[in-house]
Amino acid sequence: MTRFRRGSRACAAVLTTLLSCGACTASAPSAPPSEESQGAASAPRRDISGVWAGPPLPTLQEPAPFTPLGQERYDANKATWGPKAVALGESNDPLITCDPLGFPRSALYETRGFEFIHTPAKTVQLLQYQRVWREIWTDGRPLPPDVGGESATSLDPRWFGYSVGRWEDDTTFVVDTTGTNERSWVDYFGRPHSAEARFEERYRRVDAGMLEVAVTITDPVTYTRPYVAMKQSFVRAEKQELEEQLCVPSEAIEYFNTVAAPASDVPSK
Repeated sequence: MTRFRRGSRACAAVLTTLLSCGACTASAPSAPPSEESQGAASAPRRDISGVWAGPPLPTLQEPAPFTPLGQERYDANKATWGPKAVALGESNDPLITCDPLGFPRSALYETRGFEFIHTPAKTVQLLQYQRVWREIWTDGRPLPPDVGGESATSLDPRWFGYSVGRWEDDTTFVVDTTGTNERSWVDYFGRPHSAEARFEERYRRVDAGMLEVAVTITDPVTYTRPYVAMKQSFVRAEKQELEEQLCVPSEAIEYFNTVAAPASDVPSK
Protein backbone atom coordinates (compact mmCIF):
# COMPACT_ATOMS: atom_id res chain seq x y z
CA MET A 1 0.00 0.00 0.00
CA THR A 2 1.11 3.58 -0.46
CA ARG A 3 2.36 5.04 2.77
CA PHE A 4 2.18 8.57 4.11
CA ARG A 5 4.04 9.49 7.24
CA ARG A 6 2.04 11.34 9.85
CA GLY A 7 3.19 10.52 13.35
CA SER A 8 4.41 7.10 12.08
CA ARG A 9 0.89 6.12 10.89
CA ALA A 10 0.28 4.59 7.45
CA CYS A 11 -2.55 5.48 5.12
CA ALA A 12 -4.02 2.06 4.30
CA ALA A 13 -6.94 3.45 2.30
CA VAL A 14 -4.83 5.08 -0.36
CA LEU A 15 -4.62 2.41 -3.05
CA THR A 16 -8.19 1.38 -2.41
CA THR A 17 -9.15 4.59 -4.19
CA LEU A 18 -5.92 4.72 -6.22
CA LEU A 19 -4.15 7.30 -4.17
CA SER A 20 -7.19 9.55 -3.87
CA CYS A 21 -6.27 10.19 -0.23
CA GLY A 22 -9.74 11.32 0.71
CA ALA A 23 -9.63 9.16 3.86
CA CYS A 24 -5.90 9.34 4.56
CA THR A 25 -4.35 10.40 7.81
CA ALA A 26 -1.71 12.47 6.05
CA SER A 27 -2.80 16.05 5.54
CA ALA A 28 -1.77 19.30 4.00
CA PRO A 29 0.56 21.55 5.98
CA SER A 30 -1.63 23.53 8.38
CA ALA A 31 -3.15 26.66 6.91
CA PRO A 32 -2.89 30.04 8.62
CA PRO A 33 -5.82 31.78 10.32
CA SER A 34 -8.45 33.14 7.95
CA GLU A 35 -8.18 36.60 6.44
CA GLU A 36 -11.25 37.64 8.41
CA SER A 37 -9.44 36.93 11.68
CA GLN A 38 -6.08 38.45 10.82
CA GLY A 39 -6.60 40.73 7.82
CA ALA A 40 -4.97 40.15 4.47
CA ALA A 41 -1.46 41.55 4.11
CA SER A 42 -0.30 42.76 0.71
CA ALA A 43 1.67 40.44 -1.55
CA PRO A 44 5.45 40.82 -1.46
CA ARG A 45 7.06 41.86 -4.73
CA ARG A 46 8.15 39.00 -7.03
CA ASP A 47 8.08 36.36 -4.33
CA ILE A 48 6.08 33.11 -4.18
CA SER A 49 8.55 31.35 -1.90
CA GLY A 50 7.45 29.21 1.01
CA VAL A 51 5.19 26.23 1.66
CA TRP A 52 1.69 26.34 0.14
CA ALA A 53 -1.22 24.12 1.17
CA GLY A 54 -4.10 22.93 -0.99
CA PRO A 55 -6.48 20.01 -1.61
CA PRO A 56 -5.42 16.44 -2.44
CA LEU A 57 -7.46 16.63 -5.64
CA PRO A 58 -7.76 20.10 -7.16
CA THR A 59 -10.89 20.87 -9.17
CA LEU A 60 -10.49 20.12 -12.86
CA GLN A 61 -11.83 22.77 -15.21
CA GLU A 62 -13.35 22.65 -18.68
CA PRO A 63 -13.90 19.35 -20.58
CA ALA A 64 -10.89 18.28 -22.61
CA PRO A 65 -11.39 18.98 -26.36
CA PHE A 66 -9.85 15.77 -27.77
CA THR A 67 -8.58 15.20 -31.27
CA PRO A 68 -9.45 11.75 -32.68
CA LEU A 69 -6.03 10.45 -31.60
CA GLY A 70 -6.41 12.07 -28.18
CA GLN A 71 -9.81 10.44 -27.73
CA GLU A 72 -8.35 7.06 -28.71
CA ARG A 73 -5.56 7.37 -26.15
CA TYR A 74 -7.96 8.60 -23.48
CA ASP A 75 -10.26 5.64 -24.09
CA ALA A 76 -7.30 3.28 -23.62
CA ASN A 77 -6.48 4.75 -20.20
CA LYS A 78 -8.43 3.10 -17.40
CA ALA A 79 -8.68 5.55 -14.54
CA THR A 80 -10.33 4.96 -11.16
CA TRP A 81 -11.88 8.43 -11.23
CA GLY A 82 -14.22 10.19 -13.62
CA PRO A 83 -17.04 9.21 -15.97
CA LYS A 84 -15.42 5.95 -17.10
CA ALA A 85 -13.90 4.88 -13.79
CA VAL A 86 -12.97 1.23 -13.27
CA ALA A 87 -12.06 -0.81 -10.22
CA LEU A 88 -8.46 -0.53 -9.03
CA GLY A 89 -7.67 -4.07 -10.17
CA GLU A 90 -8.74 -3.20 -13.72
CA SER A 91 -6.90 0.12 -13.92
CA ASN A 92 -3.73 0.77 -15.91
CA ASP A 93 -2.89 3.96 -14.03
CA PRO A 94 0.93 4.24 -13.82
CA LEU A 95 0.61 5.11 -10.14
CA ILE A 96 -0.50 1.57 -9.29
CA THR A 97 3.18 0.60 -9.19
CA CYS A 98 4.32 4.05 -8.02
CA ASP A 99 5.63 5.33 -11.35
CA PRO A 100 6.50 9.03 -11.14
CA LEU A 101 3.60 11.45 -11.32
CA GLY A 102 5.49 13.44 -13.90
CA PHE A 103 4.29 16.77 -15.21
CA PRO A 104 1.62 18.14 -15.49
CA ARG A 105 0.03 15.54 -13.21
CA SER A 106 2.15 16.76 -10.31
CA ALA A 107 0.28 20.09 -10.62
CA LEU A 108 -3.14 18.43 -10.94
CA TYR A 109 -3.00 15.71 -8.30
CA GLU A 110 -1.92 15.44 -4.65
CA THR A 111 -1.43 19.19 -4.31
CA ARG A 112 -1.82 19.28 -0.54
CA GLY A 113 1.72 20.62 -0.10
CA PHE A 114 4.50 22.18 -2.21
CA GLU A 115 7.22 24.76 -1.69
CA PHE A 116 9.03 27.30 -3.86
CA ILE A 117 12.61 28.41 -3.29
CA HIS A 118 14.01 31.31 -5.34
CA THR A 119 17.69 31.50 -6.33
CA PRO A 120 19.36 33.95 -8.73
CA ALA A 121 19.34 31.47 -11.65
CA LYS A 122 16.31 29.29 -10.99
CA THR A 123 13.25 28.70 -8.86
CA VAL A 124 13.02 25.24 -7.31
CA GLN A 125 9.66 23.64 -6.60
CA LEU A 126 9.64 20.97 -3.88
CA LEU A 127 6.68 18.59 -4.07
CA GLN A 128 5.43 16.85 -0.94
CA TYR A 129 4.03 13.86 -2.81
CA GLN A 130 6.85 11.42 -3.63
CA ARG A 131 9.40 13.95 -2.32
CA VAL A 132 10.59 15.19 -5.71
CA TRP A 133 11.58 18.59 -7.07
CA ARG A 134 11.46 20.64 -10.27
CA GLU A 135 14.02 23.12 -11.59
CA ILE A 136 12.44 26.19 -13.21
CA TRP A 137 15.20 28.17 -14.87
CA THR A 138 14.96 31.96 -14.67
CA ASP A 139 18.35 32.87 -16.14
CA GLY A 140 16.92 33.75 -19.57
CA ARG A 141 17.59 30.44 -21.32
CA PRO A 142 14.99 29.27 -23.86
CA LEU A 143 13.15 25.98 -23.71
CA PRO A 144 15.13 23.24 -25.50
CA PRO A 145 13.95 22.62 -29.09
CA ASP A 146 13.23 19.22 -30.61
CA VAL A 147 13.10 17.23 -27.37
CA GLY A 148 12.95 13.55 -28.29
CA GLY A 149 14.09 14.26 -31.85
CA GLU A 150 16.58 12.27 -33.88
CA SER A 151 19.33 14.88 -33.93
CA ALA A 152 22.51 14.16 -32.01
CA THR A 153 21.85 17.32 -29.97
CA SER A 154 18.21 16.50 -29.17
CA LEU A 155 17.48 16.02 -25.49
CA ASP A 156 15.50 13.06 -24.14
CA PRO A 157 11.98 13.56 -22.77
CA ARG A 158 11.79 13.65 -18.97
CA TRP A 159 9.03 12.83 -16.52
CA PHE A 160 8.93 16.44 -15.34
CA GLY A 161 10.06 17.98 -18.61
CA TYR A 162 12.11 21.15 -19.03
CA SER A 163 10.85 24.38 -17.47
CA VAL A 164 11.66 28.08 -17.67
CA GLY A 165 10.04 30.86 -15.67
CA ARG A 166 9.61 34.63 -15.78
CA TRP A 167 7.82 37.36 -13.87
CA GLU A 168 4.97 38.80 -15.92
CA ASP A 169 4.51 41.50 -13.30
CA ASP A 170 5.31 41.95 -9.61
CA THR A 171 2.83 39.29 -8.47
CA THR A 172 2.54 36.79 -11.36
CA PHE A 173 5.15 34.11 -12.04
CA VAL A 174 4.69 32.28 -15.37
CA VAL A 175 6.26 28.86 -16.03
CA ASP A 176 6.48 27.22 -19.48
CA THR A 177 7.27 23.51 -19.74
CA THR A 178 7.95 21.16 -22.64
CA GLY A 179 9.64 17.81 -23.29
CA THR A 180 7.53 15.73 -20.90
CA ASN A 181 7.37 11.94 -21.01
CA GLU A 182 4.07 11.00 -22.66
CA ARG A 183 3.76 7.89 -20.47
CA SER A 184 2.52 10.15 -17.67
CA TRP A 185 -1.14 11.14 -17.48
CA VAL A 186 -2.37 14.72 -17.37
CA ASP A 187 -4.73 14.14 -14.45
CA TYR A 188 -6.58 11.56 -12.35
CA PHE A 189 -9.24 11.13 -15.08
CA GLY A 190 -6.58 9.57 -17.32
CA ARG A 191 -6.33 12.32 -19.91
CA PRO A 192 -3.21 11.84 -22.04
CA HIS A 193 -0.68 14.19 -23.60
CA SER A 194 1.86 13.84 -26.38
CA ALA A 195 5.58 14.50 -26.31
CA GLU A 196 4.89 17.72 -28.25
CA ALA A 197 2.70 19.21 -25.50
CA ARG A 198 3.49 22.57 -23.93
CA PHE A 199 2.21 23.63 -20.55
CA GLU A 200 1.80 27.04 -18.95
CA GLU A 201 1.49 27.55 -15.21
CA ARG A 202 0.49 30.95 -13.83
CA TYR A 203 1.16 31.60 -10.14
CA ARG A 204 -0.46 34.83 -8.95
CA ARG A 205 0.33 36.01 -5.41
CA VAL A 206 -2.99 37.54 -4.42
CA ASP A 207 -1.74 38.67 -1.04
CA ALA A 208 0.68 37.47 1.63
CA GLY A 209 -1.39 34.37 2.37
CA MET A 210 -2.97 33.29 -0.93
CA LEU A 211 -1.62 31.97 -4.24
CA GLU A 212 -3.82 31.45 -7.32
CA VAL A 213 -2.66 28.79 -9.80
CA ALA A 214 -3.86 28.11 -13.35
CA VAL A 215 -2.56 25.41 -15.71
CA THR A 216 -3.14 25.61 -19.48
CA ILE A 217 -2.33 22.77 -21.89
CA THR A 218 -1.43 23.28 -25.55
CA ASP A 219 -1.07 19.97 -27.41
CA PRO A 220 -2.31 19.93 -31.04
CA VAL A 221 -1.69 16.18 -31.25
CA THR A 222 -4.08 15.44 -28.40
CA TYR A 223 -6.40 18.46 -28.10
CA THR A 224 -8.09 20.63 -30.72
CA ARG A 225 -7.23 23.85 -28.88
CA PRO A 226 -5.46 25.03 -25.74
CA TYR A 227 -7.56 24.43 -22.64
CA VAL A 228 -7.38 25.35 -18.97
CA ALA A 229 -6.96 22.14 -17.01
CA MET A 230 -6.98 23.63 -13.51
CA LYS A 231 -7.61 26.78 -11.51
CA GLN A 232 -7.04 26.51 -7.79
CA SER A 233 -6.24 28.72 -4.80
CA PHE A 234 -3.59 27.73 -2.25
CA VAL A 235 -2.87 29.20 1.17
CA ARG A 236 0.49 29.83 2.74
CA ALA A 237 1.04 27.16 5.38
CA GLU A 238 1.35 28.26 8.99
CA LYS A 239 3.94 25.54 9.58
CA GLN A 240 6.53 26.03 6.85
CA GLU A 241 7.44 22.35 6.61
CA LEU A 242 6.49 19.60 4.15
CA GLU A 243 5.49 16.14 5.33
CA GLU A 244 6.83 12.85 4.03
CA GLN A 245 4.28 11.41 1.61
CA LEU A 246 5.68 8.46 -0.34
CA CYS A 247 4.43 5.86 -2.77
CA VAL A 248 6.35 2.67 -1.90
CA PRO A 249 6.52 0.26 -4.90
CA SER A 250 6.86 -2.95 -2.88
CA GLU A 251 3.86 -2.08 -0.73
CA ALA A 252 1.80 -0.93 -3.72
CA ILE A 253 2.41 -4.20 -5.57
CA GLU A 254 1.65 -6.25 -2.46
CA TYR A 255 -1.63 -4.41 -1.99
CA PHE A 256 -2.57 -4.89 -5.65
CA ASN A 257 -1.83 -8.63 -5.53
CA THR A 258 -3.51 -9.34 -2.19
CA VAL A 259 -6.51 -6.98 -2.31
CA ALA A 260 -7.17 -5.21 -5.61
CA ALA A 261 -6.53 -8.05 -8.06
CA PRO A 262 -8.60 -10.68 -6.20
CA ALA A 263 -11.47 -8.20 -5.82
CA SER A 264 -11.47 -7.61 -9.58
CA ASP A 265 -10.62 -11.21 -10.57
CA VAL A 266 -7.54 -10.16 -12.57
CA PRO A 267 -4.02 -11.68 -12.62
CA SER A 268 -1.48 -10.47 -10.08
CA LYS A 269 1.42 -8.29 -11.17
